[in-house]
Amino acid sequence: MKRGFGSDNHSGISPEILAAIAAANTDHALAYGDDEWCARTEELFRREFGPQAKVYFVFNGTGANVLCIDAMCRSHEAVVCAETAHINVDECGAPQRVVGCRLLTVDTPDGKLTPELVKTRLHGFGFEHHSQPKAISITQSTELGTLYTLDEIRALADLAHSYNMYLHMDGARLANAAVALGCSFKEMSTDLGVDCLSFGGTKNGLLMGESCVILNPALDIDMKYRRKQMTQLCSKMRFIAAQFEAYLGGVQGVQRSAEECKTNDKDVPLWKRNAMHSNAMAQLLKKELQELLSSHSLSLPLTSSHSIKIMYPVQVNSVFVQLPADVWHALQKEYFFYDWDEAANVVRWMCSFDTTEDDIHAFVAALKRHLP
Repeated sequence: MKRGFGSDNHSGISPEILAAIAAANTDHALAYGDDEWCARTEELFRREFGPQAKVYFVFNGTGANVLCIDAMCRSHEAVVCAETAHINVDECGAPQRVVGCRLLTVDTPDGKLTPELVKTRLHGFGFEHHSQPKAISITQSTELGTLYTLDEIRALADLAHSYNMYLHMDGARLANAAVALGCSFKEMSTDLGVDCLSFGGTKNGLLMGESCVILNPALDIDMKYRRKQMTQLCSKMRFIAAQFEAYLGGVQGVQRSAEECKTNDKDVPLWKRNAMHSNAMAQLLKKELQELLSSHSLSLPLTSSHSIKIMYPVQVNSVFVQLPADVWHALQKEYFFYDWDEAANVVRWMCSFDTTEDDIHAFVAALKRHLP
């Protein structure tokens, strides 16, 4: 498959991750998390998120999100989320089927919830005919590539807690968000009142495996049984833990060159190096796109169905662009990428930890060939 811009899930595996898996593939180890890799990596999670953090490794992001929701909600309760949220759009109704709770969606202009928007769903408390709002779920970074500021997260956490609710963070691209905001994971979650989160790595260089991180000890009730019932308990869990150990900087692994990781500081952990690179590639794509459109005397602010413009701020590793249908259809014959909103001719281009500058140059050159 040609290296493209369809998804950061399409990328390969970081050499450091492969090395960590190979290093863990020796002798025997106790199953189901009772091994030395899990013990060391759990300590790394406490280092990153605070001493009260409890991590539960799972197979995938949907499992992590649903396990978090199950910790917060019962079947008669509800989660407030953005209309574009992954738990609403791309998890095939898993929260509803597995937990039985309801999703109360909110339309947003940029993928971000605000206290004012959330409050439109906070009613019917104590009324037995209505699902009871119990949690707010936000995605950092959002499905539109936008970021919540630290103050915005704190405001939502404060709102949730004032209603005796919880705040969940979908962190499939939490590393990209932390790099963009210049903060630690703890500063972006625990310190702001986030109660639980899903912590992803597959989109940033891991082979497989995600994690549910419980930050509020009040939610850490029977979690090992809940995970087992959700079929998310991995027997050879050391191979998930070993990846996160390398990802969080617990082992050295195989170092990439300074040119590849764009830094000479080998002490920078893998999660940060990979996210720095994919974010930087998105900025390069944005820059070359703007230069291309300028050279063609095409205005970014146009809004007609034939306009070409960048739809949202480029803050992490995604670029959303509105293009004439004939242009993006022609470009898709050369490169795989998803249309985000076919009716509005909006497409999504994702950069990965292994996207190169040459990939960007070739892609923009292909786009240029198809422009009017």
